[in-house]
Amino acid sequence: MSDDDERPEDGAADTSDPKFVTALARGLSILRSFRPNEVFLSNQVFAQRTGLPKATVTRLTYTLCKLGYLVQAEPGGAYRLGAGALTLGYGVLSGMELKDRAALELAEVCKGDNHNVAAALGERYGQSVVYLATHRFPNSVSMVFHLGAQVPLFHSSIGRATLMGMPEDKQDALLDEAQRDAAPEDRARLAQGLARAREDYARWGFCTSFGEWRREINGVAAPVIPRQGHALYSINVGGFGFLNPPEDLLTQYAPRLLRAARTLSLRPEADA
Repeated sequence: MSDDDERPEDGAADTSDPKFVTALARGLSILRSFRPNEVFLSNQVFAQRTGLPKATVTRLTYTLCKLGYLVQAEPGGAYRLGAGALTLGYGVLSGMELKDRAALELAEVCKGDNHNVAAALGERYGQSVVYLATHRFPNSVSMVFHLGAQVPLFHSSIGRATLMGMPEDKQDALLDEAQRDAAPEDRARLAQGLARAREDYARWGFCTSFGEWRREINGVAAPVIPRQGHALYSINVGGFGFLNPPEDLLTQYAPRLLRAARTLSLRPEADA
């Protein structure tokens, strides 16, 4: 079997589909290898994260450099994302009318004397939610709310809210997928996260996470179904727990959050 016949570990797509272009999927898996705050990655790291053979990775990074999606620091050196990759991302963002409307709503949610609260609009990507738009005050300490940040589905408030916007069978399927990839000791915690999301949503119409994703972070979130398009989004508000206690988020910010979600959503209660 040649390098090109081997299937990368990245992604869950069915490569037996005759319409599926494996080479394209492999190239995109290289670009997805970068994590927050990482600038340079080597071919060795790409191979580890994608499961691709090193020879395949070398050909892919060479091609991506030729197309402008990667830039090599020096011959034989590591790679950073190039302008081509950035144009793809900004093209998506600039085409999202929802993002523009969300910016106004996020600012409204954060109004008040607490300048260390922040809000974000996110969209599901695999087992995470990616922030597409954020609002935070200048010089605030809410550094976890930044454009492009990824937070987990089952432990963050915005991840849980995103799950609640889906049918239960889809929620269960995502839980099964997460548990398959998780260590045995983490599987029960994933199930508890989904159970907590369902309990919160049935009670309040939004989801919470008070120190359950990161011990120092509190947040509340609600799902958003856009007026145009089929993608599902969610919005959240929160920040460091010692500056954003649960009672403040529940009493002061959650009502604003729900109003913002209704404004951005096409939901029966919004149209009533």
